[in-house]
Amino acid sequence: MLRQARRRAAKAGWDNVVLIRADAVLMDPAAIRATIQEQGGAGSSDAALATYSLSLMPDWRKAWANLTALLNDDARVAVVDMQEPVGWARLLTPLARAACALGGADIAAHPWQAVEEDCADVIRASARSGHLQIRAGTLRRGYS
Repeated sequence: MLRQARRRAAKAGWDNVVLIRADAVLMDPAAIRATIQEQGGAGSSDAALATYSLSLMPDWRKAWANLTALLNDDARVAVVDMQEPVGWARLLTPLARAACALGGADIAAHPWQAVEEDCADVIRASARSGHLQIRAGTLRRGYS
């Protein structure tokens, strides 16, 4: 994936992209920041996006803390992940559970809650009968 991402960034001329390989749960944000700086990056970012990834991690809250430790104050963050369907689509819950389990995701994790808890100006959306949950916001660290 990194090789493909590097090719895409190079092809698009994105000189402000630094790609690293790390375990989001186990990584040391200070070491990652130093690695990014060695590669010519600023060591921190103004934005982060986690799509269908946090629910795959055994300790998604630790991964979230590590991710946000690499962000500037008032950075924009977004999380897209899954939950059990609601409304009429509840009938599809066994299928949704099976698909998530097959892919290694915890359908009950609800990692978008971190955006609700740690951000201001939260934008909330859902799709596919509530199965997909989308949250975006601005980290509150810059607020007093």
